[in-house]
Amino acid sequence: MTEAIRQIELPITGMTCASCVRNVERALTKTEGVDGASVNLATERASVQFDPQTVSVPQIIERVKNAGYGVATAAIELPITGMTCASCVRNVERAIGKQPGVLEVAVNLATERATVQYLPNAVRRGDLIRAVESAGYGVVDLSSAEAPEDAERAARQAEIDRQRHMVLIGAAFTIPLFILSMGRDLYMASFAGMDMAEMMLSGAMAGPNPALNWLLWSGWPFGFLLLATPVQLIVGRQYTVGAWKSARNGTTGMDTLIALGSWAAYLYSIVVLIGMVVGYSAVGAHVYFETAAVILTLITLGKLLEARAKGRTSEAIKKLLGLAPKTATLLWNGDEVEVAIDDVVVGDQLVVRPGERIPVDGLVVTGRSSVDESMLTGESLPVNKETGSEVIGATINKQGRLVIEAQRVGAETALAQIVRLVEQAQGSKAPIQRVADQVSGVFVPIVLVLAVLTFIGWLVIGQVGFTAALVNAVAVLVIACPCALGLATPTAIMVGTGRGAEMGVLFKNSEALESAKRVQVVALDKTGTITRGEPSVTDVIALNGCHENEVLRLTAIAERGSEHPLGQAVVAAAAARDLKLTQPEAFEAESGRGVRATVEGRTVFVGSPRFIREQGHDLTAYTGQIEALQGRARTAVLTVIDGVLSGILGIADTVKDGSREAVAALRAQGLEVVMITGDNEKTAQAIAREVGITRVLADVLPDQKAEMVKRLQGEGKRVAMVGDGINDAPALAQADVGIAIGTGTDIAIEASDVTLVSGDLRGVARAVSLSRATMRTIYQNLFWAFIYNIILIPVAMAGTLIPMLAAAAMAFSSIFVVSNSLRLRGRKLESEPAVQPAALKPVNAVGD
Repeated sequence: MTEAIRQIELPITGMTCASCVRNVERALTKTEGVDGASVNLATERASVQFDPQTVSVPQIIERVKNAGYGVATAAIELPITGMTCASCVRNVERAIGKQPGVLEVAVNLATERATVQYLPNAVRRGDLIRAVESAGYGVVDLSSAEAPEDAERAARQAEIDRQRHMVLIGAAFTIPLFILSMGRDLYMASFAGMDMAEMMLSGAMAGPNPALNWLLWSGWPFGFLLLATPVQLIVGRQYTVGAWKSARNGTTGMDTLIALGSWAAYLYSIVVLIGMVVGYSAVGAHVYFETAAVILTLITLGKLLEARAKGRTSEAIKKLLGLAPKTATLLWNGDEVEVAIDDVVVGDQLVVRPGERIPVDGLVVTGRSSVDESMLTGESLPVNKETGSEVIGATINKQGRLVIEAQRVGAETALAQIVRLVEQAQGSKAPIQRVADQVSGVFVPIVLVLAVLTFIGWLVIGQVGFTAALVNAVAVLVIACPCALGLATPTAIMVGTGRGAEMGVLFKNSEALESAKRVQVVALDKTGTITRGEPSVTDVIALNGCHENEVLRLTAIAERGSEHPLGQAVVAAAAARDLKLTQPEAFEAESGRGVRATVEGRTVFVGSPRFIREQGHDLTAYTGQIEALQGRARTAVLTVIDGVLSGILGIADTVKDGSREAVAALRAQGLEVVMITGDNEKTAQAIAREVGITRVLADVLPDQKAEMVKRLQGEGKRVAMVGDGINDAPALAQADVGIAIGTGTDIAIEASDVTLVSGDLRGVARAVSLSRATMRTIYQNLFWAFIYNIILIPVAMAGTLIPMLAAAAMAFSSIFVVSNSLRLRGRKLESEPAVQPAALKPVNAVGD
């Protein structure tokens, strides 16, 4: 994608099935200047890449509307200060109009107000304010303005309310119509040995009550017409309009099937009614007004229930969005002032009282407390915070009063990034969805052909007459359900990724969620993944007449320029002994091997036994001491001063809480667990034994980790790599599924497919378990969607299914798929252990 290409997310309304998805995608991709478009039925969003020099966002939205669909937009009024003339109006309009997601802006100089129409979630109220202020003007009194997510939620709710209104209208007319129609049929069928046509044509209307019989047979069909017409014109309008717009664009969809089926029954009944009036019976003697009305009402009821159920699939996102406080208490000139959350900027000092949510990410300036982070990390126990501790926005301050300094606000907070990752995953298409998409592309045209064949077959071959042939064709149109095919995958993906977010497991996209199910081997980096990544010096062995403290001091000075955890551990050990540390005069590091430095005029080499041997030193005499340290799970670090081996340091990294349980859970899932580490074989084996890992790849340099993953893949296995550091990024990218520890670095997280927010290794087992459960649900949904159509369309063609039952079955089909996906929310996964507290950093925070 070139720099000129922009991307925008459009919240689409009016989509009902996979055909709608294809219609919107086709309309967008045919638009000049649009580079690509991907539409998701479950999230009802379109992701559009476009060239703003060629096409504007309003033009793109107009294309969507021309295709028969809508785009949820929001409007806001901003009271502007500082405007004095028409030039000011143009300046403000230009400043606001440049913001991505702004569709239309109108500034009135007399009222000093700017009316802005914009896309929810594409631009924030705070962005508009800052744009106005950067242009040299002011904005006042924004506390009551509607948040973008609230605007979109309102648009979705308005659609649900509209469908509810349609159902109530349909039910008000359809229920009495259905009762009267069935009552009429039962009454007239009481004339033994005669059907309706025979009664009318043979004069049987002179039966026991001629006036009543005439009313039931000849008069009441007009009453049925009066009851059915509001349903057809009001409730059915949305399907008729949708079908017309699809036809105008050369496409078809679910609306096409419903509109054809209902109008066929309705118009045929009018023809029969006219025949009754003029005395022409060749067109038939039975009206089907109740069939058209019941079809429309039942399917609209299905759409209502489906819309409500789809709303529940995104509850995880709603919960996350609901966590964000709307206001914050700003410490300003010694006073506490309540301000809108959008007005908080980096550097502001904020007061957080016990029981309140922390408004933004920041650092504790004063105070001590414990903070409940479970809503973001899934961890059950509160985490202690004190001066200098990081705190995360939307978490709950449990005890003491805290004053924090805002570090990340708005879209940069951990919560905003988690929401963005989940929305990104929910909006992406899983590979398994391609099959459903391909079928959906030809589904409706095939059904139309089958309906025509059904009509011709029963009319010509079956010799049943026009009426029965038409009824069977209508049943075929109505029973077909492309909606279930379109919803089968995305609804499960939405619920699965949302459930993952609640457990602190973030999937970058739906492909990662699908791939995790097929993983056979889990490769674990040692430092920071299995272990805490906070090594400490446990042994200092002075050699060749050197003093222990002097060896430690010179080694620490040499390591001051190193970012390696082992080097930092040496510096910390020297500081703990109050040893005087200066800066090295020269420093050079070899990644994963060691360092060369000039310290106080002396040449110092610090590194692994392999590194020291490569410098030409014979370590034969010291093998016993080195191996003794390694046998106790210590990493041996050697120091050479002016060409003489002067000391051996033993450095240990403690195993994380839960690492043993995590490995056991992965093995219980049938996965092979492998540890990849730069440590020597003996140290690595000691750590591996402690956590229950049987296969170890040791002495692996940082740039060789990706090769190790490739070697495992060469064994014909699908590999998940778990790591946290910069040097893990190539291996994470090489793996079939890269899993980054959330406490790790930006680069590792960016290269990964899955992020564990809390850094707890047990999240790997939960990710695999969630992937398996989600894919199982998708398979069930697709099976139902396919088998439903494969079985019931032929049943309808065979003439054994009346249209009203077909409409009920069609409505139930979509509801079943969505409801089955919702079962994921409460399903017990294979591995959901209680998680102990751990440090948390924002998803994209710079690691230590």
